[in-house]
Amino acid sequence: MSTITLYIVRHGQTMMNALDRVQGWCDSPLTKEGIEVARHLGYGFDEKGIHFRSAYCSDLRRTRQTAQIILGAKGEGDIPLAECAGFREACFGSYESGANATMWKEAALYLQFTSSEAMYRAVMERRISSGDVLDAVKTLDTMDMAEGFSEVEARTQETLLEIAQAETLKGEGNILVVAHGMSILCLLYNLGGKALLNGHLENAAVCKVTYEDGRFTVHSMGDMSYLAAGCK
Repeated sequence: MSTITLYIVRHGQTMMNALDRVQGWCDSPLTKEGIEVARHLGYGFDEKGIHFRSAYCSDLRRTRQTAQIILGAKGEGDIPLAECAGFREACFGSYESGANATMWKEAALYLQFTSSEAMYRAVMERRISSGDVLDAVKTLDTMDMAEGFSEVEARTQETLLEIAQAETLKGEGNILVVAHGMSILCLLYNLGGKALLNGHLENAAVCKVTYEDGRFTVHSMGDMSYLAAGCK
């Protein structure tokens, strides 16, 4: 049975990331730093001899831009890039484009923590999960549009499985997927990512996943070692 290796990447830094604004279904372009880190990730993949057969991203601009830069830096810009709505970032409803500090503080208070810092420590100590935080945001959303953990997990896993099954028919190969911080956490958390997670996913962080005999195996989460030398 063929083994498919998926390199699942969080997009580069965006304008809204730099401004510390909530960015789910809202979108913004990469900053100069975001462009540079995506380029160096492409160089890094090339240095490690990782060549892609296929490439996928969400239907949001920031993942498409990141994927195009990565492929271009590797000299593989001719690979068709397929956009998948299922990989879109979680929707944060009424919090979209607002200050991150406000959303996380309100979620922390809802979960009975005194501060967002205390909530974050609880996540790191595995006393609560990122899914609990996302579900709190869904509850607090006044627009009734925010997505909970199970919703994002279902759509991202369904999309990944469709891709893996289709790619398996072509034989072994490396697949690039560019998505978002929270959507990647929801995607991989219960596939084995929980045990490997150590903090939030940085921009351009890589998660390595294989698919073989109908089963996903998560080998790494949030790995920054793929960046070319000089950009780590």
